[in-house]
Amino acid sequence: MKVAVVTDSTAYIPEDLRKKHHIHMIPLSVIFNDTSYQEEIDLSAEDFYEKVKEYGIPTTSQPPVGAFVDLFSQLARDHDAVISIHLSSRISGTYQAAISAGEMVEGIEVYAYDSELSAMPQGFYAIKAAEMSQDGNPADEIIAQLDYMKSKIRAYFMVDDLTNLQKGGRLSHAQAILGGLLKIKPVLHFVDKVIVPFEKIRTRKKAIQRIVDMLEEDAKQGNVERVVFIHGNAESSAIELRDQFVEKYPDIETVISYFGPVIGTHLGEGALGISWYTK
Repeated sequence: MKVAVVTDSTAYIPEDLRKKHHIHMIPLSVIFNDTSYQEEIDLSAEDFYEKVKEYGIPTTSQPPVGAFVDLFSQLARDHDAVISIHLSSRISGTYQAAISAGEMVEGIEVYAYDSELSAMPQGFYAIKAAEMSQDGNPADEIIAQLDYMKSKIRAYFMVDDLTNLQKGGRLSHAQAILGGLLKIKPVLHFVDKVIVPFEKIRTRKKAIQRIVDMLEEDAKQGNVERVVFIHGNAESSAIELRDQFVEKYPDIETVISYFGPVIGTHLGEGALGISWYTK
């Protein structure tokens, strides 16, 4: 069985890794002043943050079902199945669009997969699926491995301002008010497919250190397989964290990624995240 792997743009897998693993990408969009831009295609992360300064916060849009139909139909020419991995179904309709498209396309079995989170942690699933596909594993075995990974992935992040998350409906109004009034920089994570506070911490430095401490607790056990340091237009901060970690744990694979336009719309500039999973 020849299995293709698809993910959406919010995985923010660096382009060189997408090409290396033959991962296909469906873009989501952001809309500034009635002009729509497909992230990773029409608009880079760097240009997005500049546009925000000029035009304010955009709206976001999921891919049309037709985009999935076109890609799946193309893949059906030389694949038996496709695993299509997407951001949490409770923060976007992208996963449902993949399901709908899969029902419309003949000649290929479509397995839509809800990562239940987003950004590069979602990309971990796509990379694992692609590695297994290249090794000749059938789709059902790949899906079983992705399900197993869900118990192994850790993903935490912090934002400078909770306003964007609250306005976009990704965080409750009460939680946003609490964070703003008390000047809290909460550590956030996904639970049941939505973003919730993990711990309420008063300063950015302490919030980042809390995430690093959790990573190092797992790294000391010797079973961390991959780590990603993710930033919202704060690459130097992510690189600094990565370099400090690599100095202590040089044998663990690390990647730098970013919060691009769609996720950056909700998290805002300056957001930082770390995600990892164990072997």
